[in-house]
Amino acid sequence: MLTAACKFRNKSGLASTTRVMPFFLSTSATVTPLCPPPSPYPSPHFRLPYLPRRGLAFLAAAASPRTLPPTPRQAMASLATSTAAAAAAEVTHLSQRDAADIDEQLMGPLGFSVDQLMELAGLSVATAVAEVYKLSEHTRVLIICGPGNNGGDGLVAARHLYHFGYKPFVCYPKRTAKPLYSGLVTQLESLAIPFVPVEDLPQDLSGQYDIVIDAMFGFSFHGAPRPPFDDLIQMLVSLSVIGDSAKRPPIVSVDIPSGWHVEEGDVSGGGIKPDMLVSLTAPKLCAKKFTGPHHFLGGRFVPPPISSKYGLELPPYPGTSMCVRIGKVPSVDISSLRENYISPELLETQVMPNPFDQFRTWFDEAVTAGLREPNAMALTTVNKAGKPSSRMVLLKGVDKQGFVWYTNYGSQKAHDLSENSNAALLFYWNEMNRQVRVEGSVQKVSEEESEKYFHSRPRGSQLGAIVSKQSTVISGREVLQQAYKELEQKYSDGSFIPKPDYWGGYRLTPNLFEFWQGQQSRLHDRLQYSQRELGGSTEWHIQSRPNSRGRL
Repeated sequence: MLTAACKFRNKSGLASTTRVMPFFLSTSATVTPLCPPPSPYPSPHFRLPYLPRRGLAFLAAAASPRTLPPTPRQAMASLATSTAAAAAAEVTHLSQRDAADIDEQLMGPLGFSVDQLMELAGLSVATAVAEVYKLSEHTRVLIICGPGNNGGDGLVAARHLYHFGYKPFVCYPKRTAKPLYSGLVTQLESLAIPFVPVEDLPQDLSGQYDIVIDAMFGFSFHGAPRPPFDDLIQMLVSLSVIGDSAKRPPIVSVDIPSGWHVEEGDVSGGGIKPDMLVSLTAPKLCAKKFTGPHHFLGGRFVPPPISSKYGLELPPYPGTSMCVRIGKVPSVDISSLRENYISPELLETQVMPNPFDQFRTWFDEAVTAGLREPNAMALTTVNKAGKPSSRMVLLKGVDKQGFVWYTNYGSQKAHDLSENSNAALLFYWNEMNRQVRVEGSVQKVSEEESEKYFHSRPRGSQLGAIVSKQSTVISGREVLQQAYKELEQKYSDGSFIPKPDYWGGYRLTPNLFEFWQGQQSRLHDRLQYSQRELGGSTEWHIQSRPNSRGRL
């Protein structure tokens, strides 16, 4: 999902940040110096742990200041996906003979079993479907299964789609008595997944199903399809020729479109034209003729001996995913991107009277849910000329005094803050349909606090802070790498690394909090905490301001 932080300055020069959907995109090149990740250290306020580059962030909730253990974070799936798309032309495509030989090798000397490979293949298909076709819009899935391994992949995919929340329906006209397949059928029956006879299928599938998965025939199929698969293929052909894709369910083919020649593709030109192709192990030669918008590779099990023997060039899988996109990424109509939120209500009677306590409740819930970098926040600053600037930083501490982060004092954000101490923070927890906006004034933390935090960081991060002259222009990344290498050699004996004078922390002291919860039909909940003087003391006042925030 594409999002942007909209920045503006009010009449008082206060910075404000709101997460909105962009309608115009522009690109620009900029140099991002090394941003060293800090580690946890006890301090007067709550510390957040260093999040390394791989895995999920699971931080234990803390009601009082304490040190939390370092936890990994997920790899960047989007980066891996785009890399794979860029390298699509280099992906190896297999002939029918090579594909068969690889299966023999896998199930022979390499120790795989057919049911193991089938399980991995079916899971790959299900994850590819779930990645493209949202459950909220494509709930009903018809899986048409053939009598062989391709059909078995479809049966496995049906089970996983059920557990993903979809409603699968299975058409399996030629069942086999082999234990492997009868076991897969039993598993689906135990989930009460309906099996639909061919004669009960409507001639036009558009009205009853949101996705149709073609799992009839794979790369080992020869000859012309026999009944009832000839009619089933023609049913999908009729479906695929409907010009307006919005008026028909998308077709997903497993490994190859049924009826295609495994090497030459749709020879007659009258075959199935799927919207998605999920190639397994490696794309077959016919996949070069695939023109649909979504081509995925599944089956994350190819061992090095196979890759080496057959010279396979395959894209890297992102994170822990079982599928990876290959080929050109389809363009999208940005204005059509829209999410229908389903969330619990956010009511004044249910929230904490103190916004710091409410923030900690939401933050702990984001951590427990395993969100990636829940401490990432957009920081918006405004210089003396009224020009706003925004960037992502990591929250490193929070208590009733404010929100703390660390940076280079020569950076643009530091320069802005020296001219105008007003700033805004925005936390965006997409998976939970939540945002938190915080406004206030910013001051540097004490030198003692910065010093203590600096020396709690890994030595590599300390060196990175020295090397990284943020917001300066450099000739290339090699300049940073060389400077880092020189410092690494200088302090290779483990000697004390002094904190640079140009590096330290900031604390934003809030005067306004806003908690946003996405709701259906854009009727979002929004609670705003602002400070008021009452009886000689300052208290937090809560106002409900629904349905007036940027996620339109």
